[in-house]
Amino acid sequence: MIKNLKKKALRVSMLLCFLNAFSSNAQFTLTGQLRTRTEVRNGLGNLVLKGSKPAVFTSQRTRLIFGYKWDRLTFGASVQDVRVWGQDASTISNADGNRLMLHEGWADLTLFNKADTTIKTKGIDLMSLKIGRQELIYDDVRLIGNLDWLQQGRRHDMALLKTVHKGCQIDLGYAFNQNSDAFGITNTSYVPANIPAYVKNSLGVLVPTPAGILPMAAAGSAGNNSAKTGAPVWVNPPTTNGGNQDYKSFASLYISKKIKQTKFSALFFNDMFGKYKLDSVGSASAGYVYGRRFVSAGASDMFDYTGTFNRYTYGLMINHTIGNASGFGKIAIQAAYYAQSGKNRDGVKMKNAYHYTVSATYQKGKISFTPGFDVLSGNDASTSNDEKFDPLYGTPHRHWGFMDYFYVGTGSPAGGLKNPYLKFKYAGNVFTAGVDFHLFSIDKDMKKADATLIDKNLGNEIDLLINYNMNKFTNIELGYSVMNTTKSMAFAKGQATTDAAADTYRKTGNWFYAMIRFTPDFLYTKPVAIKQ
Repeated sequence: MIKNLKKKALRVSMLLCFLNAFSSNAQFTLTGQLRTRTEVRNGLGNLVLKGSKPAVFTSQRTRLIFGYKWDRLTFGASVQDVRVWGQDASTISNADGNRLMLHEGWADLTLFNKADTTIKTKGIDLMSLKIGRQELIYDDVRLIGNLDWLQQGRRHDMALLKTVHKGCQIDLGYAFNQNSDAFGITNTSYVPANIPAYVKNSLGVLVPTPAGILPMAAAGSAGNNSAKTGAPVWVNPPTTNGGNQDYKSFASLYISKKIKQTKFSALFFNDMFGKYKLDSVGSASAGYVYGRRFVSAGASDMFDYTGTFNRYTYGLMINHTIGNASGFGKIAIQAAYYAQSGKNRDGVKMKNAYHYTVSATYQKGKISFTPGFDVLSGNDASTSNDEKFDPLYGTPHRHWGFMDYFYVGTGSPAGGLKNPYLKFKYAGNVFTAGVDFHLFSIDKDMKKADATLIDKNLGNEIDLLINYNMNKFTNIELGYSVMNTTKSMAFAKGQATTDAAADTYRKTGNWFYAMIRFTPDFLYTKPVAIKQ
């Protein structure tokens, strides 16, 4: 018994020594992340009906992250599992499926490196090509971010050519989505993912979803019968911004340059959405499934599914810093303006769609104070164009209130958003606390069903946040938020079109969460003091 234990201990020691040696010589990294979040939701994201009870649950994200670095190649992979406690029975079957997925898997190949004497070709300080599934993060994640707050996060299957030359960063990205590599597939038509396998047809009979069709039903609910004038029915919406359809492909260009205390960054993003036509499958006697068709129905179908609707987003952000935190104090000024043109996902021309933001953060020691103002344009009640700015693939949770009422999976106001805010923060070495105050109103007029205009004031939100680093690998975060709305919020969120319907919703929402993060570094070795 003791002999066996000694053998096992020796093997473990040898393995650790090998990993340590491998880590130091080949720059191998192995880290993990386990994040549980317990939430009490009572009006998060949307208003809830009067008399409804709070929801309580715990979600968990588990990640294992591998990294490898050689002189000219960097490799990364992140495997994650996301689930809600109790979502599966304690003994699951094959029918329960699984939620294990590859969050990231990429290789970054160095093409030029001025500091590497073994690379003969010069002229560019540093250039590399990163290929594979990867997160994309720019600036303050306002438009392009990894959406890390969401347990599932966000990633793109893409190629990214990265260049740094004389202090200027230039990133050129391209992504192309397809559904399958099966034999017999022709052309490049693409059906946005997350479509349910079965839907109710127009007679209420549950039938398989026809191939190449994104089904439609009233309010986009799988519980309703298929309807020609309905909204898309998803298993889950493919994006968490203002859209409801994944892109077929995109091309992006990001340029940034820092000159002394000022950083300039420009973004151009062209997302291309597959064209579709309204179609139906079935008969009057057996019932129809109505939907958006993205793939040819046969030789007689002459619609050009290979085409795309191109949307263009472009703009400039400037960050400028004055002073320092230890003297009089530091002032960090941020301003940005972005516009959108082209056509939206449904082929509607985009016009006068814009987003601008301005803020100033004053920091003195561990205390900071930030007033700011954001505007995202919306659709005027009388226009036939699309004037509503869509904040692309960013992290709305960070900017427009922690309760996620805007530009996330619960939808966003057709009339756009205006958001003046104040933020206070204390940031110590192990303890951080903050409180944010937001005022919300719509940017453009919105009408009720009786054609009268709604009041533009939507309400206000207060967010409290506490963060504590218990040790090197453990962090605890507590949050509490309150949303106080007017009747207009129900109209802005599309939950009501009449005063009678709006009156059925509670005007106050609140939300509490407790989150704990474990982020172990499996190859970490504690520093040892050297005796003199």
